[in-house]
Amino acid sequence: MTEPLPSFAKHDGVAPASAPVAPGAGSPPAQGAASAVDHQGWGTKSRRRLITEVLLVLGVSIGQSAVYSVVSLLDKLSRAPISQGTSTLNVVRNNREFFDFTYQILDIFFALVPVMLVFYLLAEPGKSVFRSIGLDWRHPLRDGLAALGLLVVIGVPSLGLYAAGRAMGITTEIIPSALNQYWWTVPVLVLSAIRAGVLEEVILNGYLLGRLAKIGLGPWAAIVLVALLRGSYHLYQGFGPFIGNVAMGLLFGWVYKKWGRVAPLVVAHALVDIAAFTLGPALGFGG
Repeated sequence: MTEPLPSFAKHDGVAPASAPVAPGAGSPPAQGAASAVDHQGWGTKSRRRLITEVLLVLGVSIGQSAVYSVVSLLDKLSRAPISQGTSTLNVVRNNREFFDFTYQILDIFFALVPVMLVFYLLAEPGKSVFRSIGLDWRHPLRDGLAALGLLVVIGVPSLGLYAAGRAMGITTEIIPSALNQYWWTVPVLVLSAIRAGVLEEVILNGYLLGRLAKIGLGPWAAIVLVALLRGSYHLYQGFGPFIGNVAMGLLFGWVYKKWGRVAPLVVAHALVDIAAFTLGPALGFGG
Protein backbone atom coordinates (compact mmCIF):
# COMPACT_ATOMS: atom_id res chain seq x y z
CA MET A 1 0.00 0.00 0.00
CA THR A 2 1.20 3.45 -0.76
CA GLU A 3 -0.78 5.36 1.83
CA PRO A 4 1.14 6.71 4.85
CA LEU A 5 -0.06 6.61 8.43
CA PRO A 6 -1.67 9.72 9.89
CA SER A 7 0.82 12.54 9.80
CA PHE A 8 1.30 15.02 12.60
CA ALA A 9 2.53 18.60 12.46
CA LYS A 10 6.30 18.93 12.40
CA HIS A 11 7.89 20.45 15.48
CA ASP A 12 11.51 21.49 15.71
CA GLY A 13 11.31 22.98 19.19
CA VAL A 14 12.07 26.55 17.97
CA ALA A 15 9.40 29.24 18.12
CA PRO A 16 9.18 31.71 15.24
CA ALA A 17 11.17 34.85 15.91
CA SER A 18 8.11 37.08 15.82
CA ALA A 19 6.04 34.94 18.16
CA PRO A 20 5.86 36.00 21.80
CA VAL A 21 6.81 33.52 24.44
CA ALA A 22 3.72 32.47 26.35
CA PRO A 23 3.79 32.47 30.15
CA GLY A 24 4.79 29.10 31.59
CA ALA A 25 6.44 28.01 28.36
CA GLY A 26 8.94 25.91 30.26
CA SER A 27 6.30 23.98 32.19
CA PRO A 28 5.38 20.37 31.27
CA PRO A 29 2.80 20.03 28.49
CA ALA A 30 -0.81 19.45 29.37
CA GLN A 31 -2.07 15.88 29.33
CA GLY A 32 -3.90 16.37 26.05
CA ALA A 33 -0.77 17.68 24.34
CA ALA A 34 1.58 15.00 25.68
CA SER A 35 0.63 12.39 23.11
CA ALA A 36 1.20 14.86 20.27
CA VAL A 37 4.72 15.51 21.54
CA ASP A 38 5.44 11.83 22.16
CA HIS A 39 4.39 10.85 18.65
CA GLN A 40 6.02 13.58 16.58
CA GLY A 41 7.10 12.15 13.25
CA TRP A 42 4.83 9.06 13.48
CA GLY A 43 3.34 9.83 10.08
CA THR A 44 6.78 10.01 8.47
CA LYS A 45 8.21 6.84 9.94
CA SER A 46 11.91 6.21 9.96
CA ARG A 47 13.27 3.54 7.64
CA ARG A 48 14.19 1.33 10.59
CA ARG A 49 10.71 1.60 12.05
CA LEU A 50 9.10 0.70 8.73
CA ILE A 51 11.36 -2.35 8.36
CA THR A 52 10.41 -3.46 11.87
CA GLU A 53 6.72 -2.98 11.10
CA VAL A 54 6.98 -5.01 7.88
CA LEU A 55 8.82 -7.85 9.64
CA LEU A 56 6.20 -7.98 12.39
CA VAL A 57 3.31 -8.06 9.90
CA LEU A 58 5.00 -10.82 7.91
CA GLY A 59 5.85 -12.68 11.11
CA VAL A 60 2.18 -13.10 11.96
CA SER A 61 1.06 -13.84 8.42
CA ILE A 62 2.63 -15.05 5.18
CA GLY A 63 6.21 -14.65 6.35
CA GLN A 64 5.52 -17.25 8.99
CA SER A 65 3.96 -19.46 6.32
CA ALA A 66 7.11 -19.09 4.20
CA VAL A 67 9.33 -20.33 7.04
CA TYR A 68 7.11 -23.34 7.69
CA SER A 69 6.93 -24.03 3.96
CA VAL A 70 10.71 -24.18 3.61
CA VAL A 71 10.99 -26.51 6.61
CA SER A 72 8.21 -28.69 5.19
CA LEU A 73 10.02 -28.91 1.85
CA LEU A 74 13.25 -29.96 3.56
CA ASP A 75 11.34 -32.56 5.54
CA LYS A 76 9.82 -34.02 2.38
CA LEU A 77 13.13 -34.01 0.51
CA SER A 78 14.81 -35.85 3.41
CA ARG A 79 12.24 -38.63 3.27
CA ALA A 80 11.85 -39.39 -0.43
CA PRO A 81 11.88 -37.75 -3.87
CA ILE A 82 9.63 -34.68 -3.87
CA SER A 83 7.33 -36.27 -6.46
CA GLN A 84 6.34 -38.90 -3.90
CA GLY A 85 5.18 -36.30 -1.40
CA THR A 86 1.67 -34.94 -1.00
CA SER A 87 0.38 -31.48 -0.09
CA THR A 88 -3.15 -31.24 1.29
CA LEU A 89 -4.58 -27.74 1.26
CA ASN A 90 -7.84 -28.13 3.22
CA VAL A 91 -7.67 -30.76 5.93
CA VAL A 92 -10.09 -32.23 8.45
CA ARG A 93 -9.70 -30.54 11.85
CA ASN A 94 -11.93 -32.88 13.85
CA ASN A 95 -13.71 -36.17 13.24
CA ARG A 96 -17.00 -34.77 14.58
CA GLU A 97 -18.93 -32.68 12.09
CA PHE A 98 -19.89 -29.78 14.39
CA PHE A 99 -16.38 -29.30 15.73
CA ASP A 100 -14.77 -29.71 12.31
CA PHE A 101 -17.05 -26.97 10.98
CA THR A 102 -16.24 -24.77 13.99
CA TYR A 103 -12.50 -25.20 13.54
CA GLN A 104 -12.74 -24.47 9.80
CA ILE A 105 -14.60 -21.19 10.41
CA LEU A 106 -12.20 -20.19 13.19
CA ASP A 107 -9.21 -20.89 10.93
CA ILE A 108 -10.67 -18.64 8.24
CA PHE A 109 -11.48 -15.84 10.69
CA PHE A 110 -8.15 -15.76 12.50
CA ALA A 111 -6.21 -16.00 9.22
CA LEU A 112 -7.78 -12.66 8.30
CA VAL A 113 -6.68 -10.88 11.50
CA PRO A 114 -3.36 -9.82 9.88
CA VAL A 115 -5.41 -8.17 7.13
CA MET A 116 -7.28 -6.18 9.77
CA LEU A 117 -3.91 -5.25 11.26
CA VAL A 118 -2.74 -3.96 7.89
CA PHE A 119 -5.90 -1.87 7.53
CA TYR A 120 -5.20 -0.40 10.97
CA LEU A 121 -1.58 0.40 10.18
CA LEU A 122 -2.51 2.09 6.91
CA ALA A 123 -5.50 4.01 8.23
CA GLU A 124 -5.42 7.75 7.66
CA PRO A 125 -7.92 10.26 9.12
CA GLY A 126 -10.51 11.38 6.61
CA LYS A 127 -9.56 8.75 4.02
CA SER A 128 -10.84 5.27 3.31
CA VAL A 129 -8.12 2.63 3.49
CA PHE A 130 -10.23 0.47 1.16
CA ARG A 131 -10.34 3.19 -1.45
CA SER A 132 -6.63 3.90 -1.12
CA ILE A 133 -5.72 0.34 -2.15
CA GLY A 134 -8.60 -0.12 -4.58
CA LEU A 135 -10.57 -2.65 -2.54
CA ASP A 136 -13.96 -1.02 -3.12
CA TRP A 137 -16.86 -0.93 -5.57
CA ARG A 138 -15.95 2.15 -7.57
CA HIS A 139 -15.19 0.23 -10.80
CA PRO A 140 -17.11 -3.08 -10.68
CA LEU A 141 -17.21 -3.64 -14.43
CA ARG A 142 -13.55 -2.83 -15.04
CA ASP A 143 -12.43 -4.82 -12.00
CA GLY A 144 -14.60 -7.76 -13.04
CA LEU A 145 -13.22 -7.85 -16.57
CA ALA A 146 -9.67 -7.49 -15.27
CA ALA A 147 -10.24 -10.37 -12.84
CA LEU A 148 -11.55 -12.61 -15.61
CA GLY A 149 -8.56 -11.74 -17.77
CA LEU A 150 -6.16 -12.56 -14.95
CA LEU A 151 -8.07 -15.78 -14.29
CA VAL A 152 -7.41 -16.94 -17.84
CA VAL A 153 -3.79 -15.81 -17.79
CA ILE A 154 -2.90 -17.56 -14.52
CA GLY A 155 -5.47 -20.35 -14.36
CA VAL A 156 -4.80 -22.34 -17.51
CA PRO A 157 -0.97 -22.12 -17.34
CA SER A 158 -1.13 -23.21 -13.68
CA LEU A 159 -2.73 -26.50 -14.69
CA GLY A 160 -0.07 -27.07 -17.34
CA LEU A 161 2.71 -26.16 -14.94
CA TYR A 162 1.35 -28.58 -12.34
CA ALA A 163 1.20 -31.41 -14.88
CA ALA A 164 4.71 -30.59 -16.12
CA GLY A 165 6.05 -30.42 -12.57
CA ARG A 166 4.57 -33.82 -11.76
CA ALA A 167 6.06 -35.29 -14.94
CA MET A 168 9.49 -33.82 -14.12
CA GLY A 169 9.34 -35.02 -10.52
CA ILE A 170 9.69 -31.55 -8.96
CA THR A 171 6.15 -31.15 -7.64
CA THR A 172 4.25 -32.99 -4.92
CA GLU A 173 0.80 -34.42 -5.49
CA ILE A 174 -1.55 -31.59 -4.52
CA ILE A 175 -4.82 -32.53 -2.83
CA PRO A 176 -6.94 -29.37 -2.79
CA SER A 177 -9.42 -30.75 -0.26
CA ALA A 178 -9.57 -33.73 2.06
CA LEU A 179 -12.70 -32.54 3.86
CA ASN A 180 -15.53 -34.96 4.52
CA GLN A 181 -18.68 -34.37 2.51
CA TYR A 182 -21.15 -32.37 4.61
CA TRP A 183 -23.73 -29.76 3.69
CA TRP A 184 -21.23 -27.05 4.58
CA THR A 185 -18.18 -28.46 2.77
CA VAL A 186 -18.48 -26.47 -0.46
CA PRO A 187 -19.39 -23.16 1.26
CA VAL A 188 -16.40 -23.56 3.59
CA LEU A 189 -14.11 -24.28 0.63
CA VAL A 190 -15.40 -21.16 -1.11
CA LEU A 191 -14.79 -19.10 2.04
CA SER A 192 -11.32 -20.62 2.33
CA ALA A 193 -10.55 -19.58 -1.25
CA ILE A 194 -11.79 -16.03 -0.63
CA ARG A 195 -9.71 -15.92 2.54
CA ALA A 196 -6.59 -16.83 0.57
CA GLY A 197 -7.29 -14.17 -2.05
CA VAL A 198 -7.90 -11.41 0.48
CA LEU A 199 -5.01 -12.35 2.77
CA GLU A 200 -2.35 -12.70 0.10
CA GLU A 201 -3.28 -9.86 -2.24
CA VAL A 202 -3.97 -7.26 0.45
CA ILE A 203 -0.76 -7.99 2.34
CA LEU A 204 1.54 -8.60 -0.63
CA ASN A 205 0.31 -5.91 -3.00
CA GLY A 206 -1.90 -3.52 -1.06
CA TYR A 207 0.47 -3.29 1.90
CA LEU A 208 3.95 -4.63 1.20
CA LEU A 209 4.64 -2.99 -2.16
CA GLY A 210 3.85 0.42 -0.72
CA ARG A 211 5.89 -0.15 2.41
CA LEU A 212 8.91 -1.35 0.43
CA ALA A 213 8.69 1.79 -1.70
CA LYS A 214 8.77 3.93 1.45
CA ILE A 215 11.75 1.93 2.73
CA GLY A 216 13.60 2.85 -0.46
CA LEU A 217 13.24 -0.04 -2.93
CA GLY A 218 12.56 0.71 -6.57
CA PRO A 219 9.27 -0.47 -8.12
CA TRP A 220 10.66 -3.55 -9.85
CA ALA A 221 12.94 -4.48 -6.95
CA ALA A 222 9.88 -4.47 -4.69
CA ILE A 223 7.79 -6.46 -7.18
CA VAL A 224 10.51 -9.12 -7.55
CA LEU A 225 11.03 -9.39 -3.78
CA VAL A 226 7.28 -9.76 -3.15
CA ALA A 227 7.00 -12.33 -5.95
CA LEU A 228 9.80 -14.40 -4.41
CA LEU A 229 8.03 -14.23 -1.06
CA ARG A 230 4.83 -15.45 -2.72
CA GLY A 231 6.68 -18.36 -4.23
CA SER A 232 8.48 -19.22 -0.99
CA TYR A 233 5.34 -19.97 1.01
CA HIS A 234 4.28 -22.40 -1.71
CA LEU A 235 7.55 -24.35 -1.61
CA TYR A 236 5.96 -27.09 0.49
CA GLN A 237 4.17 -28.05 -2.74
CA GLY A 238 7.44 -28.41 -4.62
CA PHE A 239 9.49 -26.36 -7.06
CA GLY A 240 6.86 -26.22 -9.80
CA PRO A 241 4.36 -24.26 -7.68
CA PHE A 242 7.22 -22.04 -6.49
CA ILE A 243 8.01 -21.05 -10.10
CA GLY A 244 4.35 -20.61 -10.96
CA ASN A 245 3.62 -18.40 -7.97
CA VAL A 246 6.70 -16.26 -8.58
CA ALA A 247 5.44 -15.66 -12.13
CA MET A 248 1.97 -14.88 -10.74
CA GLY A 249 3.53 -12.46 -8.27
CA LEU A 250 5.40 -10.61 -11.01
CA LEU A 251 2.20 -10.22 -13.03
CA PHE A 252 0.03 -9.20 -10.08
CA GLY A 253 2.66 -6.76 -8.79
CA TRP A 254 2.91 -5.11 -12.19
CA VAL A 255 -0.90 -4.87 -12.46
CA TYR A 256 -1.18 -3.32 -9.01
CA LYS A 257 1.58 -0.81 -9.67
CA LYS A 258 -0.08 0.13 -12.95
CA TRP A 259 -3.71 0.42 -11.80
CA GLY A 260 -3.45 0.79 -8.01
CA ARG A 261 -6.38 -1.56 -7.41
CA VAL A 262 -6.21 -4.74 -5.39
CA ALA A 263 -9.85 -5.77 -6.01
CA PRO A 264 -9.31 -7.56 -9.37
CA LEU A 265 -6.33 -9.40 -7.89
CA VAL A 266 -8.40 -10.62 -4.95
CA VAL A 267 -11.24 -11.76 -7.20
CA ALA A 268 -8.98 -13.53 -9.70
CA HIS A 269 -7.03 -15.27 -6.94
CA ALA A 270 -10.23 -16.34 -5.18
CA LEU A 271 -11.75 -17.71 -8.40
CA VAL A 272 -8.64 -19.78 -9.15
CA ASP A 273 -8.70 -21.27 -5.66
CA ILE A 274 -12.47 -21.87 -5.71
CA ALA A 275 -12.06 -23.88 -8.90
CA ALA A 276 -9.11 -25.84 -7.49
CA PHE A 277 -10.74 -26.51 -4.09
CA THR A 278 -14.15 -27.58 -5.40
CA LEU A 279 -13.19 -29.19 -8.74
CA GLY A 280 -9.73 -30.50 -7.91
CA PRO A 281 -9.88 -34.05 -9.35
CA ALA A 282 -11.70 -32.83 -12.48
CA LEU A 283 -8.86 -30.35 -13.09
CA GLY A 284 -6.16 -32.98 -12.70
CA PHE A 285 -5.28 -32.56 -9.02
CA GLY A 286 -5.23 -35.40 -6.53
CA GLY A 287 -8.35 -36.02 -4.53
